[in-house]
Amino acid sequence: MAEGSKDQGCAGATDPEEDSPNVIVYRKIEDIVMRIQDEKAGGVAIRTVKSFLSKIPSVVSGADIVQWLMKNLTIEDAAEAIHLGSLVAAQGYLFPISDHVLTLKDDGTLYRFQSPYFWPSNCWEPENTDYAIYLCKRTMQNKARLELADYEAENLARLQRAFARKWEFIFMQAEAQVKIDRKKDKAERKILDSQERAFWDVHRPVPGCVNTTEMDIRKCRRERNPHRVKKSVYGVPDDSQSQPSPAHIPSQPTKKPTKEDVQKEITFLNVQLDRHCMKVSKVADSLMGYTEQFMEYDPFVSVTEPSNPWISDDTSFWDLEASRDPSQQRVKKWGFSLEEALKDPVGRDQFLKFLESEFSSENLRFWLAVQELKRRPLQEVASRAQEIWQEFLAEGAPSSINLDSHSYERTSQNLKDPGRYSFEDAQEHIFKLMKSDSYARFLRSNIYQDLLLARKKADTEQGRRTSLEKFTRSVGKSLTGKRLTGLMQSS
Repeated sequence: MAEGSKDQGCAGATDPEEDSPNVIVYRKIEDIVMRIQDEKAGGVAIRTVKSFLSKIPSVVSGADIVQWLMKNLTIEDAAEAIHLGSLVAAQGYLFPISDHVLTLKDDGTLYRFQSPYFWPSNCWEPENTDYAIYLCKRTMQNKARLELADYEAENLARLQRAFARKWEFIFMQAEAQVKIDRKKDKAERKILDSQERAFWDVHRPVPGCVNTTEMDIRKCRRERNPHRVKKSVYGVPDDSQSQPSPAHIPSQPTKKPTKEDVQKEITFLNVQLDRHCMKVSKVADSLMGYTEQFMEYDPFVSVTEPSNPWISDDTSFWDLEASRDPSQQRVKKWGFSLEEALKDPVGRDQFLKFLESEFSSENLRFWLAVQELKRRPLQEVASRAQEIWQEFLAEGAPSSINLDSHSYERTSQNLKDPGRYSFEDAQEHIFKLMKSDSYARFLRSNIYQDLLLARKKADTEQGRRTSLEKFTRSVGKSLTGKRLTGLMQSS
């Protein structure tokens, strides 16, 4: 590990053809980091700090970094400088020596700069075997200084189970590297251990921290060579996955797009341009309206009558919801949408009654038949599908429905191999017809309006009776209490 950092200390660049989509960002950050470290050109002084019984080599304070950023990058606000420094730290270019959380603080917290060997611009994609070797090394080294955190111990146990067959080889690799590290100078070993730890804090971050190595899918599409060979930190391949590693897939040269490819892409982009888009503000308004509309029906937000069965043993509320005599609240809910009306058995019956008065009940009966078909046992599906076809769609059907040619053709093709969803296109078409035509008339009809007003009056009278009963009980209790008091005094 140390030899690699020495040999490749200044090798921050890779083949331009294999550059990461973030390479421009990396180059800008690296330019700032090199300027900070250049003491001759006005950089931050890197010093050794004396601790209680030891020395901490090659560190700088967070306050010094913040001051340098404000002075040399013409930043006036300290919060902005701290934010920029935290972004640099999140990428692993500098790190706190006593914490796994990669952020910059404007105080005396000590930080150390990462070796260029570990810079993200080297396109590291460390394998789980590399991580297992690193954790194994940590268990063999100075436990007081390099003790595993809880999440690291859990990861080690998980990796040990995953690599049970090759764990002996991983352990031998870790043991060999520990022997090499022990031959190095103590101060150098401290620096290398902290840099290696910071590298893994970037690629295997603390739970709850953002993983900066995860790449946006749009950036991944801009990779020039997506099948490039992965770089292993310790040179150990990871064969834990059944899929072949990209290391064994020869990179194919990019093919120049043909005329047909360009035409396909233009067609695809034109389709995307024609897609219906909605502003976030309109979506938010719609969501708020939906929430306000259904708020009184949520028993955890609004008070339910007579009681809330989710927090009490009284199930009267459920009994009322399942009764054939709907409350005014239930009837009002039918007016929200056709879906809500069809969910309620009483609402479904009332809508069917209205359609029968308009001689168009076959639409709802077909829709209900298809819904019932989806819940049928598989062995009965084929015969029931033919019955539905004969009743609603065949020539001379007794309850013929009005379908467009496209839906009719699709349905007839599906019935060659009938299934639960053979009538999906026809059912969707009929539902749209009912929603746009019959349902609107149902809400304006006397059947719905009379039921809504009748339920409203009934609920009002019930509320008055309930209030009167409560008042009578309270008065009775108070009179009883006074009589008892009088009897006790007279006795």
